[in-house]
Amino acid sequence: MRAVRYHDHGSADVLQVDEVDRPTPEPDKLLVEIRAASVNRVDVMFRAGQYGDLPLPTIPGGDGAGVVEAVGSDVEDFEPGDSVFISGMDRVEGGTFAEYAAVPAEKVAHLPDDVAWTVGAAIGNVGATAWTALEELAGIQAGDRVLIHGGSGGVGHAAVQIAAHSGAEVIATAGTEGARDRLQDLGATAALDYNSDALADEILAATDGAGVETILDHRLEEYLDLDLEVLAEGGQIISTMGHIPETNGRPFYNKEVTIYPLKMDNHPTRRPVLERLIRLMKQDALTAVVADTYTFENANRAHQDLLAGGYVGKLVVTP
Repeated sequence: MRAVRYHDHGSADVLQVDEVDRPTPEPDKLLVEIRAASVNRVDVMFRAGQYGDLPLPTIPGGDGAGVVEAVGSDVEDFEPGDSVFISGMDRVEGGTFAEYAAVPAEKVAHLPDDVAWTVGAAIGNVGATAWTALEELAGIQAGDRVLIHGGSGGVGHAAVQIAAHSGAEVIATAGTEGARDRLQDLGATAALDYNSDALADEILAATDGAGVETILDHRLEEYLDLDLEVLAEGGQIISTMGHIPETNGRPFYNKEVTIYPLKMDNHPTRRPVLERLIRLMKQDALTAVVADTYTFENANRAHQDLLAGGYVGKLVVTP
């Protein structure tokens, strides 16, 4: 079978298409014929050697969508021919940038026939992250005010929809006017320019000075001071990437702020949350915006475009 792999860490140019053996599913896995796989920032970090130590050569890709080809002896609830989508493949299990992948059953859920392969591939990881952050950790409720940094990104645009569906007042940030308009289409009450020198004042103005109860932050080392300024008393921050910066602690005590660092590797069982995402999609409350698609042969350009940014949603690779 064909698979995108890298044999050494480096720039996107280390990605190449190889002929490799088709995997055989172990008892607790499914063999899935991959129809689409999405690009996540962590894939780029692994490829560059910035995150973790993986055996080489490596197939990138943590989520995807496709058709079940075969099932392991211990697998229930799935059979050949089922349409499925995948979230959270461990990089040592083998990635989804391949014509076939052996996937743990706990990381797979059924994909409705009316959901495109590209959308199914794109929603898995970002949707699971957004749901875990906002619903499970933060426990947002109707009427809450929620700030989502980088709302045009993969996790961000899913989080905007999930928070809006929960009845929250959603404030999101994005770098372009077109992206901000799209976020309002997805449910944001206000969409602000994260390049603004007066961003904190604009967030407070959008909440009539009350501040926000919950912040979803992917760059806490950059935004912590702003977050503390715009948080309401007793507010909470969910950090999805990056380190928690050092602080003298005073702002946290003054407002009784809580920070939850979220690492999705600590949530390997994905099927329950994937099934929740499907219910939202059936209600037209959630989708994945697919900004562009790429073939295996130009997967390196997908990695480059992810770093360049400037789009809303997700990038997807197809065999």
